[in-house]
Amino acid sequence: MRILLFTGKGGVGKTTLAAATGAALAGHGGKTLVASTDPAHSLGDAFGHPLGAEPSEVDALLSAVQIDSRTLVDTTWDRLRAELRATLSGVGLDTLDAEELTVLPGVDELLALSEVRRLAEHGPWDTIVVDCGPTAETLRLLALPEAVSGYLTRVFGRRGRVTESVRRLGTHLDGLRALLTEPSVTTVRLVLTPERVVVAEARRTLSSLALRGIAVDGLIVNRLMPAPGFWRGGAAAWMRTRRTQQDAVLAELSGAGFEAVSRVEHRAVEPVGLPALLEIADELYRDGDPLAGNGTPVTPLLRIRPSAEGYTLRVAIPLGRDAEVDLARVDDDLAITVDGFRRLIALPESLRPCRITGAESDADGLLVSLAGDRGRR
Repeated sequence: MRILLFTGKGGVGKTTLAAATGAALAGHGGKTLVASTDPAHSLGDAFGHPLGAEPSEVDALLSAVQIDSRTLVDTTWDRLRAELRATLSGVGLDTLDAEELTVLPGVDELLALSEVRRLAEHGPWDTIVVDCGPTAETLRLLALPEAVSGYLTRVFGRRGRVTESVRRLGTHLDGLRALLTEPSVTTVRLVLTPERVVVAEARRTLSSLALRGIAVDGLIVNRLMPAPGFWRGGAAAWMRTRRTQQDAVLAELSGAGFEAVSRVEHRAVEPVGLPALLEIADELYRDGDPLAGNGTPVTPLLRIRPSAEGYTLRVAIPLGRDAEVDLARVDDDLAITVDGFRRLIALPESLRPCRITGAESDADGLLVSLAGDRGRR
């Protein structure tokens, strides 16, 4: 089973590319589901096929679904929230406190992601391609399993009385987090347009995903202006100027370390329906395997090496020159904040007796120096 998550700024064409990828995978003989978790569903428009909240067949080996997170909130979450309120009231909290503690921002996105997991585990598909919401919403979505799991631990971890429903939710969230951070199963394809603002945003997005331990296996530049060649006239001059600007952005991306970038040219007509989507897939994957990505390296988040003082810990987070980075030790965790995105990362057991003596950053991430006895455990 593979899960491919497509995200990017709103309007960059991620829905079209997710649909094209799904069509290509089905064309290669894999049973494929394309699922939309974007609240502003447009997946059905891309396929030119009506879609609902349950998977329906678009073509041989290809199905699609627009997940209705609102309905999931009104059913699954409301039942669980009532049980959580009862549990909190039972351990001494008054009704108002219990009500406030069970308000969970972003629960609709969390349930949408849970539905993807359910479909992956119980459906017949070899691959699920997910059309996620815009980048900021997706980053919040992918952070939720860990955040909610931590919330449950703080609220219930030291209390003796925990309902079975809370245990099930905690187990479910741990499984969801494990699914997202297993690079052999789940990877992200980041969709960009060739505009100057994309380099910094791409770095921020990749940094946040790396902090969550979520692998990116593809960067796609969409809507590249076709080269006008030797055409003449005002329209050709405009296209040539625009393409020159876009080529400068591509060069900037390459200079920032994004060398393995797939490219898709802009279409004069909106691509709707399987024939148009398969034409895009041919350009995107060029007879290659759509599951393989475009060679963007998948590196482990943490790497440890011995040093003269003790150890160096490499935290693989793409960082720009202007990235704002903060590092702190919190018990057995590293608290890392990059451009406003923060995560607690558990230190490997061998490093917990050590103390941090320094840190520096480069294009490959953070290099943390720790002093301590390498023989201690």
